[in-house]
Amino acid sequence: MYNQYPPYYEVRQDPPKKNKDNRPSWGTVILIALITAILGGFIGGTVGGNREMKFLNLPFLNNENKSAQMAETTVSSEEVNALQSQIAELRAQITELDSQRPVGQIEAMQTEVSSQITRVVEEVAPAVVTITAVIPGSMTYFGFRTSDSTSMGSGVIISEDGYILTNNHVISEGREYYAELANGTVLQAQLISADSFSDLAVLKVEGEVPAVAKLGNSDLLKAGETAIAIGSPLGNFKNTVTVGVISATGRFLESSNGYQMENLIQTDTAINQGNSGGPLVNLAGEVIGINVMIVRGSSYSSATAEGLGFAIPSNTAKLISDQIIQNGAFSRPVLGIRWTEITARMARAYQLPTDSGVYIMDLTSGGPAEKAGLQVDDIIIRIGDYTIAENGSFYNCLFKYSPGDTVEVEVYRGTSKRTFTVTLAGDADTAAVTRL
Repeated sequence: MYNQYPPYYEVRQDPPKKNKDNRPSWGTVILIALITAILGGFIGGTVGGNREMKFLNLPFLNNENKSAQMAETTVSSEEVNALQSQIAELRAQITELDSQRPVGQIEAMQTEVSSQITRVVEEVAPAVVTITAVIPGSMTYFGFRTSDSTSMGSGVIISEDGYILTNNHVISEGREYYAELANGTVLQAQLISADSFSDLAVLKVEGEVPAVAKLGNSDLLKAGETAIAIGSPLGNFKNTVTVGVISATGRFLESSNGYQMENLIQTDTAINQGNSGGPLVNLAGEVIGINVMIVRGSSYSSATAEGLGFAIPSNTAKLISDQIIQNGAFSRPVLGIRWTEITARMARAYQLPTDSGVYIMDLTSGGPAEKAGLQVDDIIIRIGDYTIAENGSFYNCLFKYSPGDTVEVEVYRGTSKRTFTVTLAGDADTAAVTRL
């Protein structure tokens, strides 16, 4: 997300390229090798045949002979002419090879990858847009209304009907939305729905779209694969392309709402503010992730890091966006409780029977938890097959299931464990849910 910070520019000068023209050509190397092989075979045949080869007294064989003499070899003129003819033919072939000047295998592979990246960018870039969300001003203490501000990010067109996939944090505070196409055309966009936990949102523009990006299968990703990010860093540099690799898959990061984002893609592809919501693309031209965040450091250390970018897997994005497009919203399961998380410090202070789980503070009247028999002061420690804290946060355990699923919920009531069977409800607008 970009909030009108001045851009930072860095000028780099690449080192001069080394001149490779002084290297011997492949043709020259091959010619020398072939001529050496022919001469070796010819001499070997002469020594092993009936031809006479006379070695006169050489200094290293006879110390008494002070003068070195050359070996005499009897060779027919027909053999000499045949050898000269073979050499002339090889020279003509090598001359033709030199004119073609083939590159080395590594250089050829680099050229092929570079060309493929160019083709992918040409195919996908027209489907990438710059998202602007207009945030209305607020009233100050003195009764004055502040001016409107903007939040900027990126997005990608995923449907010929004009549906655009982006991040929730790019648009969450906005009231008006605009999508700028790669050719500079600005279209007003409508927010269809958003999911705050996965940080995904779907917008829609009217009219013909310039291109549609294809969502790939993120489950097939492997570390080391080439990754291409396209977006608008800082909101100013439209359709910027950066290239890196998939550093790892299956990463987990804690979000601001207490939900642990699961199965994220880690990449060293340069991702900056404004790239949020843009696509991460493979060499097949498929969107395999939606760029969501960068990590510069840790709250536990003063050390900083570079090249730690993360993207939401395309399979997750497809699951959520398909439901939003079809149903107008993405529905998550609901227990119908208001809760607080149990910590080790809280457990010691109140002498609780467990140091992990969620404490039920209130129940929604007629909600799934109340219907199943759960009560205020119960401590939920397990939902279905997933133990809270051991297998993730309360949200992560709950969101393993769908609305309508029937699951076992294990709780502490006092110091005793009890198990209840709960049929989960659903709520389409999870961003507004205060009792899950």
